[in-house]
Amino acid sequence: MASLSILNVLEQSDVSPPPATVADQSTLDFNDLTGNHPRDCGKFYHLIPLLPEAAKESDHLKIPVFSVQVTFFPNSGISIGMTNHHSLSDASTRFCFMKAWTSIARSGTDASFLANGTLPVFDRVVNYPKMDEIYLKNLEVETAFKKGYQPPRLSVPTDKVRATFILTRTVITRLKKWVSTQLPTLPYVSSFTVACGYIWSCIAKSRNDELEIFGFSVDFRARIDPPIPAAYFGNCAVICLAIAKTPMLTGNEGFLNAAKLIGENLHKILTDKNGVVNDKWPFEGLFSQGLPTTMMGVVGTPKLKFYDLDFGWGKPRKHEAIWIDYNDSISVNACKESNEDLEIGVCLSATEMEAFVPIFNKGLEIYI
Repeated sequence: MASLSILNVLEQSDVSPPPATVADQSTLDFNDLTGNHPRDCGKFYHLIPLLPEAAKESDHLKIPVFSVQVTFFPNSGISIGMTNHHSLSDASTRFCFMKAWTSIARSGTDASFLANGTLPVFDRVVNYPKMDEIYLKNLEVETAFKKGYQPPRLSVPTDKVRATFILTRTVITRLKKWVSTQLPTLPYVSSFTVACGYIWSCIAKSRNDELEIFGFSVDFRARIDPPIPAAYFGNCAVICLAIAKTPMLTGNEGFLNAAKLIGENLHKILTDKNGVVNDKWPFEGLFSQGLPTTMMGVVGTPKLKFYDLDFGWGKPRKHEAIWIDYNDSISVNACKESNEDLEIGVCLSATEMEAFVPIFNKGLEIYI
């Protein structure tokens, strides 16, 4: 499947930018796109490059995996949109690529990067033949390719809107204290856990579903023996899942239940004595309670400081994870103003967003 697409919007400056291909000139409102308020998702799709279609060769299928688009906003700035196939990289790899690119652009030479940076490792250091076999079988990769695989497309028009919500360090600390007080035996209470738990419960209250799954990826480079180099260029993530019947998330203890489920499952995967990579299908037995009506995921991590990336023109005005439009995910990143605050990107239908906003704001009144 395709990975997230990102939109980095940078303010113009009097510094001449390095040579770049300008894909288009946009007449969209720069300030509107870089805001936090609900905005039509379709506005962003013109700024995101599509992966070329897969093409059948004589004995194989050729699948493009990476694309970049630069769009110019007259008298305002530029956007850099990136799309990549998830087999090429995970969030950590993508961030390292952007860090190298901005370092070289900022200095005008690769000397500084070569001297201080870590060169990417392209070797296939993850070698689990049994796991490869299991995934190929369950995902029916060969069947999909024979039928003619094509990358997913963002479609317009859409009734979805995207908005950004900020959880400050003060609020996060109070959320963690509340969870720790109410659930003193919960083994894992982190900023990520409470932020995701709170958003999950708020979204559940804005919908009318029955069974929900919440999932996110865990970087396992340092969690297997022997460890994988941090500079490994590829995809080194395992999925962590929590499942709940919607009434558990919408009642008075909805936030606590969500935080508990996420914290317990995250603790389990991080402390698994058999390792985070197991020779078994991760979804086995998951649907014993029935098929979910909602499956949510998380794009990004606050550990990767995208707002620290600088081409030489200053920090980006806004970072958007467009991939959340595909699969009802949310994005989680460190804020531009403070790395200790969290920036949560949410994509919902216009009706759901209208219900979500007051639920989000009113719920925080308990902790502010």
